[in-house]
Amino acid sequence: MTTVIDPPHKAGDGIAGPRLGDAVAADLTREQCPQAFAWPVRRPLLWAEWRHLAMLNYEIDPEVLQPYIPMGTELDFWEGKTYASIVGFEFLDARLMGVRIPFHSNFEEVNLRIYVRRRAEEGWRHGVVFIREIAPRWAVAVTARLLYGENYLCVPMSHKITPSTDPNGEAPQRIEYRWRLRNKNRHVRLETAGRAYRPAPGSHEEFIVEHYWGYASLPRARAKEYCVAHCPWRISPATNLEFNCDVAALYGPQFAPFMHDAPASAFWADGSAVRVYPGQRIKDLSK
Repeated sequence: MTTVIDPPHKAGDGIAGPRLGDAVAADLTREQCPQAFAWPVRRPLLWAEWRHLAMLNYEIDPEVLQPYIPMGTELDFWEGKTYASIVGFEFLDARLMGVRIPFHSNFEEVNLRIYVRRRAEEGWRHGVVFIREIAPRWAVAVTARLLYGENYLCVPMSHKITPSTDPNGEAPQRIEYRWRLRNKNRHVRLETAGRAYRPAPGSHEEFIVEHYWGYASLPRARAKEYCVAHCPWRISPATNLEFNCDVAALYGPQFAPFMHDAPASAFWADGSAVRVYPGQRIKDLSK
């Protein structure tokens, strides 16, 4: 299946992104983040950079998504609609507990994620649930399954980032993530259309991009929550988009009717340094 879309309407400029709880000053080596941003004080389990995110966002029937909602969470709606996103990106400088794993520091990932929320003491926590993630490193897949209960699949992958021809351009001209599954080559590809900007507060783009919590279902009707900290990301609208994928084979036939045509929106996000913190079972959070 291949889909092609025209560029979406541009959202207004704005500043988004919360201060993530009690924190210390950010120690950023390759970042340009708002000075107000700070990291949580807890020691992260994973350090990395997520860069050049290709984000394709599909409106999905909530009844299709409901079976994937972990205990203690509920579907998150934007203007009465629920979404699933294909997200391809570069996973760079990955370190587990501060230690780089040989041959596993830099790689590609493509995932399908949906949006949920959970009520906590401070209010709603908006997060994501991964339906399936693909990556080319077996140790990444095994570690993610063991530590976070994520549904990873190891497949051959590659990518290509074409820099902008505009000397003042911040977004690349073109990005592509490729993978091979069941002896067939697949890809997600897009071109950017305009300068990078931060999504406006309350916009559809902010709803898709700004999430700082991950959730996963565990055996015996349990669930896990973990914090994913990063500074706010900038985006650029996408054009000349292609998504070549056997959706039914990779994600399930229930998703295919909704992902056959052009997505509701698509854009590039610059990404940033990220820190992923140890997960905790939701039923244990009140202790």
